[in-house]
Amino acid sequence: MLLKDKVVIVSGVGPGMGQALARIAAREGASVVLGARNADFLEQVRREIVEAGGKAIAVSCDVSDADQCAALARQAAEAFGGRVHGLVNSAYFHGDWAFVENGDPADFAKTFDINCVGALRLTQACIPYLKDGGAVVNVSTMASVRPFGTEHGMEMSYAVAKGALNTLSKYMATDLGRHGIRVNTCRMGWIHGEPVEQHIQAQVDAGLNRDDVVHGITKDIPIGIIPPEADCARAVLMLLSDYARVVSGATLDVNGGHWMAP
Repeated sequence: MLLKDKVVIVSGVGPGMGQALARIAAREGASVVLGARNADFLEQVRREIVEAGGKAIAVSCDVSDADQCAALARQAAEAFGGRVHGLVNSAYFHGDWAFVENGDPADFAKTFDINCVGALRLTQACIPYLKDGGAVVNVSTMASVRPFGTEHGMEMSYAVAKGALNTLSKYMATDLGRHGIRVNTCRMGWIHGEPVEQHIQAQVDAGLNRDDVVHGITKDIPIGIIPPEADCARAVLMLLSDYARVVSGATLDVNGGHWMAP
C-alpha cells in the first residue's frame, strides 16, 4: 500500500477532493487526521473510513487560527504514535468572482489569509512532528497560471492567493529541507467531483444540454475527460509516498494536460 503505516493530516476535508484525499489515504494504509471547520461532515467521513476498516480521527480546525492549527497537529501526534509523516494543505476559501474594477480588497485579504497563510500556520504547527522524513503537499490551482473567468467575474482573489502559495511552497522546500521535510505543490485543474457536478447540473437546469456543457469543459483538455476526483487525489498522495522521497520544491500540474508548464 502506498502510505502503509504513515500518519497523514488532510486539511479542508469537505465534499470535494478533501474527502477523497482522506478516504484514499486510509485505503492506502495511512492513519488519517481529518481537519476542517464542519465538525458534522468530518465525523461522517471519519465514521465511514473506520467502518471500512481504516484508521482516522476528526479534529475541527479553522486554519485562520494558529491555536487551532497547533491543536490539530498535537492531537494527530498523540493519537498515532508521536509523529506525522504527511500533511496535505487543501483547506481553502474561494472568495468572490470579480473583475479588477470591482474587486474587494477585504475579500482578497481573507482569501489570502486562508489559502496561503493558513497553509503556513498549519505547516508551522506540524514541523516538530514532520522532522526527519515528513512531507508536505500544498494544493493549488491551475488558475494561478491560466487566468479563468466568466461573464460574472474572474477567479481572481482565489488564484492570486494560490499563486502566493505556489511561491511559499518553494521557500518552504528550501528552508525545511534542513529538517528532512519535503514540500511540493499540486496545481489542480478541473476536478470531477461533487462541486463540478453541481456546476454541470446548474447549467443543465438552466436549459443547456449536459453533453454540451461537458464538452465545453473538456474541449481544451487533451485526455478528453474531466479529471476524476479520485485520480486527482492519488496524484497528490503520491507526493507524500516513498516513491517521491527525493522530490522537493516541485510543482505537479494535475489537469489532464489542460495547462502544460514550460
